[in-house]
Amino acid sequence: MVRKKITKILLILSIAIFLFGLGFRFSEYKNRISGVDRLNTAILNDSNQPTIDKKNLDFALFWEVWNELEKKFIDKSKIETQKMFYGAIKGMVSSLEDPYTFFLTPEENKEAKNDLAGKFEGIGAQLGLQDNRIVIVAPLKNSPAQKANVHAGDYINKVDDQSTKGWTLPQAVSKIRGPKGTKVNLMLERDSKEFQVEIIRDQIIVESVELNYEKKGNQSFAYLKLNQFGDNTNDEWDKSTDEVARKWRNGEIKGLVLDLRDNPGGYLESSVYLASEFLPLGKQIVKQTSTIQEEKIYDVQRRGRLLDIPLIVLINKGSASASEILAGALRDYNRAKLVGEKSFGKGSVQEATNLSEGAGLHITVAKWILPKGDWINSKGIEPDIKVENKIKEGSSPSRETDTQLNKAIDQLIK
Repeated sequence: MVRKKITKILLILSIAIFLFGLGFRFSEYKNRISGVDRLNTAILNDSNQPTIDKKNLDFALFWEVWNELEKKFIDKSKIETQKMFYGAIKGMVSSLEDPYTFFLTPEENKEAKNDLAGKFEGIGAQLGLQDNRIVIVAPLKNSPAQKANVHAGDYINKVDDQSTKGWTLPQAVSKIRGPKGTKVNLMLERDSKEFQVEIIRDQIIVESVELNYEKKGNQSFAYLKLNQFGDNTNDEWDKSTDEVARKWRNGEIKGLVLDLRDNPGGYLESSVYLASEFLPLGKQIVKQTSTIQEEKIYDVQRRGRLLDIPLIVLINKGSASASEILAGALRDYNRAKLVGEKSFGKGSVQEATNLSEGAGLHITVAKWILPKGDWINSKGIEPDIKVENKIKEGSSPSRETDTQLNKAIDQLIK
């Protein structure tokens, strides 16, 4: 079963695009360190650790700095050995200057695992990095963020009066998430103008798949909104597409709009599973290439239920990663027209590993290529029909203002 194959390869938007709701499955890692209280006296080695001589490194400077901080730093209450230890690891990982490769503390790792399960507490917004700035990829439907009029593309300049300059996504997540009922103040920037919003956190429950029906004149259309490629996506997808397939066979609907807007991605294998619903057996969906791993081809391995239904796919700047694989494959085989705005542009693959003490490490291990050879990293996918939803200042998006969806339905009627 496809789900059992989903163990470690993820497509994570912009440093992983943290959904405030993304979570991951991980493989085991056996490197263990026993006791932070021993950190200032020795490096604890095991067989997996690189030999210092090979690397030509002398850790004396590290411990010299550590000891000087312990002796001389003015605020002794801030000398937390565990926190300093994790900080040192984060610094090592961030020195690679790849925003998609990062270390997670046990607490951050636990939160990340919970996210793709679809339940967490926070403001309900997907975060990303753009030009090294924290940006709202998309507020979740009916979330506190959406109700506070937060929009996709808003930069977060401050969190509770703290500047976000130089922050990683895990830092931003840890500051913005919090228990239900608590408040967080965000200084946002939209169209070069700053404004502040206060948001009360709540429990966020994310459904991967939402199925509704649209009607124009005497014709009906299925509208399938895909929010993420998470733990429950394939099961929810099967349930919804069974219904769509039945209505299509019975002549109750004239086509399908697949909405990938503001979907930050998730599991690569899930994007392959969903693409297989619309493409013939054996068609290549995506190719994964790397200098450290063998090339891997993902193609259609099952018979889809919606091979002939007229299909329009909606994308925007919040469509990323696994969303771009799905949209790109359907575009490359002329299976669907893309309507909306250019997608985010995330073309790399991360391997997520469980470390000792519950910590985690995400490492960029490969890039993925669409069937016609496109690597869309930092470029995104251009829609066949460009349509922008224009929202009045002070207003929130609504069905009435969704010109992209209206255009998609018009294309199905043609």
